[in-house]
Amino acid sequence: MNKFDYVRPTTLAATLDLLRASDEPMLLAGGQTLLPTMKQGLAAPELLIDLNAVSELVELSVTGDGIRVGAMCRHATVATSGAVRDKIPGLAELAGMIGDVQVRNRGTIGGSVANNDPAADYPAALLALDATIRTDSRDISADEFFVDLFETALEPGEMIREVVFPSCRSCGYLKFRQPASRFAIVGVFVARHRQGVRVAVTGAGSAGVFRWTEAEAALDGNFAQQALTGLALDPQQMLSDIHAGDTYRAHLVQVLTGRLVEALGARSLRVRT
Repeated sequence: MNKFDYVRPTTLAATLDLLRASDEPMLLAGGQTLLPTMKQGLAAPELLIDLNAVSELVELSVTGDGIRVGAMCRHATVATSGAVRDKIPGLAELAGMIGDVQVRNRGTIGGSVANNDPAADYPAALLALDATIRTDSRDISADEFFVDLFETALEPGEMIREVVFPSCRSCGYLKFRQPASRFAIVGVFVARHRQGVRVAVTGAGSAGVFRWTEAEAALDGNFAQQALTGLALDPQQMLSDIHAGDTYRAHLVQVLTGRLVEALGARSLRVRT
């Protein structure tokens, strides 16, 4: 690991001053990705800015018809929040599937979103739920935020403050996990909004998280597993690695989406009756 300076600010204003005054700073949230990459020499910040004492970034609250989640909220906090379980239960379910107990108690939503790992869970939730990423200087829609593998719309010196999720009619997440890391080999998040259905896929796309728009159109007309019959993803647009090939991933997306739609339909029926 290379030498670096370390600071632990206690306010957002001090954090932003430090971030903009250094040539090569990096922000430390949960450290689940950054610290291992620093140990391997793949990341070498001149200044490491620890966000763990900035209380302004921790708040989770209800806002209007949705939820505001501070960038430093731990996965465990989102998973166990009564407000999240009430308004967006699928988001709480997703947070409870991330990693293991240790990871969920250290990892943060802001760190996960900013890293944009192609196998991370949260990006699928943000896309499907039509979330807004609020930085220190602007609001970015999830559709515009995720650019490519490990690449986002964040500018140098810009940091995530919170993520704002609107509530939805119903939603859920299902993933086929890699047994050691528990990352998603394929993960699918389906959300039913008043304006229509959104389906987001993580772990599978060669360019990272993406919306399956053909499935969205089919499910808008008929929210049932049968509506997906005949739909297929192009394997050439899928990832292929030691864990799963591109054809297998394309098939898994279809299978998981169908199972999730069936589960959400059954859940909705139970609520009505």
